[in-house]
Amino acid sequence: MMELKDLDPSFPFFSQLEDAGEGPITVINTFVAPEGGVEASLEAWSQEAAAMRAQPGFISAQLYCGVGKGSRLLTNVAVWESAAALQEAFSQPQFQEMLSLPPEGSVAYPILMRKQAVAGICVA
Repeated sequence: MMELKDLDPSFPFFSQLEDAGEGPITVINTFVAPEGGVEASLEAWSQEAAAMRAQPGFISAQLYCGVGKGSRLLTNVAVWESAAALQEAFSQPQFQEMLSLPPEGSVAYPILMRKQAVAGICVA
């Protein structure tokens, strides 16, 4: 099972889900596979992503892998119509059963984000 840790200890992930309000949300989840566990982590992510893709409110997902030789870092970037839709997907029995798929020793650092407009550079 994957251990969850908060990037922002003053605002834990599950509090973010509760307080995110309305509108699209992006989940950025960087996780560290245990030594020798990258392939098993990729397989677990693939199964979990397929299950989430079938849930109402899912928009997209993309997986990124560290480029360093032997990197065990993976980052999932998933977009949802709302935090409520994401919460509902998390509560589904199918997803709950999949929580045991990542290899023992996996650590995840999930955080919710929203696009931010910056004049002349990016739009929200």
